[in-house]
Amino acid sequence: MTTLVASSTSPVTALSPPLADGSGTLFVEPWADPLVDRLGHDPRSLYVERYWLPVLGPSTTFMLRRFASYLDEPGEGVEVSVEELAKGLGIGERSGPNAPLARTIKRCVDFQMAEWRRGRLAVRRRVPPLARRHLRRLPESLQVEHEREIEAALAAPPLNERLRSQGRELALCLVGHGDDRAMAEQQLSRWGFEPALASECADWAALELRKARSRRE
Repeated sequence: MTTLVASSTSPVTALSPPLADGSGTLFVEPWADPLVDRLGHDPRSLYVERYWLPVLGPSTTFMLRRFASYLDEPGEGVEVSVEELAKGLGIGERSGPNAPLARTIKRCVDFQMAEWRRGRLAVRRRVPPLARRHLRRLPESLQVEHEREIEAALAAPPLNERLRSQGRELALCLVGHGDDRAMAEQQLSRWGFEPALASECADWAALELRKARSRRE
């Protein structure tokens, strides 16, 4: 379990002094990157486990997962005990710049999953898709599987089109079972559809219902 502590009076520099003797604290904050945040993968996802773990190694992958859990909490970040972090990841209690914890954090930084900023460790909340240079490090079978997964994703309809299709089906079901256009729009909004999309889907469903009734007359 993560131990949250009060802010340390001595800052963490690029040399990461809290890792020097294992008794300090480490402030972890989110690394905001609009593109990666939109297109990337949660560190706890199957994509990261299947494709990034062979590149990063297990310790680094599990550290990113732990950081993601920390950053699920609201706020600008969390401060954690270095000792508790090392014990929680099962990578030993040895301290110093060559200790397993320090090497694992360095690996996060080397692979641009984290970076030191003014004494704090900024960590990505989403992991980017594998770059070509990293993909080549995977076994051939995983490279083929990754290529197929990317091709399938590219062939799928855009997210907004899938949402529109889903919204239209739901709206048609609602009006077909007695709701009027306004009620269908309100229900779609309650289900989380954007107002403009909810209105568009309700209009489409009402029109389709009128067409169906006209054909029966």
